[in-house]
Amino acid sequence: MALITISGYPASGKSTRAQQIQNWINQKIQDKSYNGPIKHVQVISDHSLQIHPQAYASSATEKPARGALFAAVQRQMAPHTALIVDSLNYIKGFRYQLYCAAREFKLRTCTIYVLTSPESCREWNAARSPDESYLQETLENLFLRFEEPSSMVRWDAPLFTLVPTDVDLPNELWDAITNNIIKPPNAGTLSTAKAPTDALHVLEQTTASIVSALASNASLGGATCTVEFGSNIRRQVKLPARSVTLAELQRLKRQFITVHKKAITLGTTERGSVDWEEEKIGDKFIIYLEEHIREQ
Repeated sequence: MALITISGYPASGKSTRAQQIQNWINQKIQDKSYNGPIKHVQVISDHSLQIHPQAYASSATEKPARGALFAAVQRQMAPHTALIVDSLNYIKGFRYQLYCAAREFKLRTCTIYVLTSPESCREWNAARSPDESYLQETLENLFLRFEEPSSMVRWDAPLFTLVPTDVDLPNELWDAITNNIIKPPNAGTLSTAKAPTDALHVLEQTTASIVSALASNASLGGATCTVEFGSNIRRQVKLPARSVTLAELQRLKRQFITVHKKAITLGTTERGSVDWEEEKIGDKFIIYLEEHIREQ
């Protein structure tokens, strides 16, 4: 139902805020007067996934850690769940990735920016146990690499900034996760249906059968001839008022196949999906021929 992305410096109090938000939402949905869409609240964090702070020390370890976090978030996205992502989420590209996944699952989104000074983060990090703290070099590097959330970009909006002195959560947060407009999936995130494994074979065989049938009737300039292809499929093809050569038919066949080979790889051709049945391919090829065999 909603994805709440928490972002902030390392050791800035993000997990404390995540727990506060979880308790806050639980209180609201357990109220007897509540009858809304959210039924569950869940937190996914580096800690719950056993991602050690030192995973962020190098790109070689950070990339799989971020991949594990993203996969876990996708698994837990559900229509009646408020999902809180408690991690650094310091890269705007990763926050955009989470945003696109939420749109694909038709979830509302918002971002919580836990704004804490680097001095406080250093102090809180030093108070942690060695298993939960960042090395000083890693901590300073993450400060420099942090990409601050902005309410001006759609994947961070609506954005709620919380500082350590903020005791209560903003009431607007509840409205954001329960009443905001659910944006449709991004066109780039929609999966496309792939062609069947025999699509190229069907394409080659169907077009070859039609070319062969037409070649034997090509001398009938200006006539409408019948071609047969596939499983006893018969169609009428209109020929121009001239003789059509085999070379011309072969050239048009190659052009048609070239266009549709791309569709076999991408799952679509231009704006429309492709039906890979013999009959549909044959019909498309006949239309293609009739449009491209011109009078001379």
